[in-house]
Amino acid sequence: MKILVINSGSSSIKFQLMETAGEKVLAKGLLERIGIEGSTFNYQPAGKEKTSRSVPIPDHRTGIRLVLEALTDPREGVIANFSEVEAVGHRIVHGGEKIKRSELLSDEVLAIVRECSDLAPLHNPPNLMGVEAVRAILPDTPNVGVFDTAFHATMPPSAYVYPIEYSYYEKHGIRRFGFHGTSHQYVALRGAAMMKKAPADFNCVVCHLGNGSSLTAVRGGKSVDTTLGFGTMCGVPMGTRAGDVDPAIILHLIGELKMTVEDVNKLIYKKSGLLGISGKSSDMRDIIEGDRAGDARSTLAFDLFAHGVRKYIAALATNLGGRLDAVIFTAGIGENASEARERICRGLEFMGVRLDPERNRVRGQEAVISRDDSPVKVLCIPTNEELMIALETERVVRSGRA
Repeated sequence: MKILVINSGSSSIKFQLMETAGEKVLAKGLLERIGIEGSTFNYQPAGKEKTSRSVPIPDHRTGIRLVLEALTDPREGVIANFSEVEAVGHRIVHGGEKIKRSELLSDEVLAIVRECSDLAPLHNPPNLMGVEAVRAILPDTPNVGVFDTAFHATMPPSAYVYPIEYSYYEKHGIRRFGFHGTSHQYVALRGAAMMKKAPADFNCVVCHLGNGSSLTAVRGGKSVDTTLGFGTMCGVPMGTRAGDVDPAIILHLIGELKMTVEDVNKLIYKKSGLLGISGKSSDMRDIIEGDRAGDARSTLAFDLFAHGVRKYIAALATNLGGRLDAVIFTAGIGENASEARERICRGLEFMGVRLDPERNRVRGQEAVISRDDSPVKVLCIPTNEELMIALETERVVRSGRA
């Protein structure tokens, strides 16, 4: 099935046209600065060079039309006409409590997505703009929403209810939702395949480590606990986000230091994490370079990050029914930073994690990076959220779920 995968932001659209048979990318691209002067269209058909051109893109509908025109272009296109696009899969960040799986984007489902915009104000509205643009141009083509939160809908109440007065969950829906679900789902499935296990018989902790990071305990193919919560700031330290912070600190910043809510929000989301501790960069490559050079604050930032990830690997493993098959590293840091993987795994030997230094030198490719005698395997698996969206879209369309 030929599926167009769309990830729509407020001023950008990432896209891939995929053929699910053989899991092939036929073409991909990125539209930038939509609605802003200097907008550009980047496009790359499979097997050809990427092209980039400046072109006015006043809105998302214009952007989607440019995508479809490029895909059907007589010289650079990869399909003959629009009808070859059999379905469109959309990345949507938040489905709240009501959406627990990938869904056909009916008017009723889209109304729920709009309701959830307060929970993801930077993501759901632009995600919806992409859906509306596709529906306007391809009114008869099925649209499927693949939700970052949906994979975590299998968590038990003990994992998602916060221990504050219960009425805040009942009346206001304050709970742990979790994010990066599409990545966690894809990587857990690939991990099971690499270990020649059925997903239902595979337990792992997935470490999605990038500028934004989260860890998830996956038991029998289902999320049972995760580090991100109601929002995207808790858990491990990230590029600019603090991760876990004692709420008393927040109250102290507001009550004693007289910081505004906006000031605190900026501090914990934009000026903390690797950037805040190192004082230099939010990029793990710079942190590692500073650590090698003996910069004390870079070393502290690196150690804080590794400590947080290591702590959560051990904690999440307690939710796997007594058996941990693998620890999996993915996303920008997880896939590429061998030194980060090594520092994280240092100290996990007690639970059966034995990293192989030579195998750990891998970057950006699937590999088993633990020793042969490691009871718990350590895997490096590049994430592929676009492929997961395409496969989920195909599954939903073929099942005919409305």
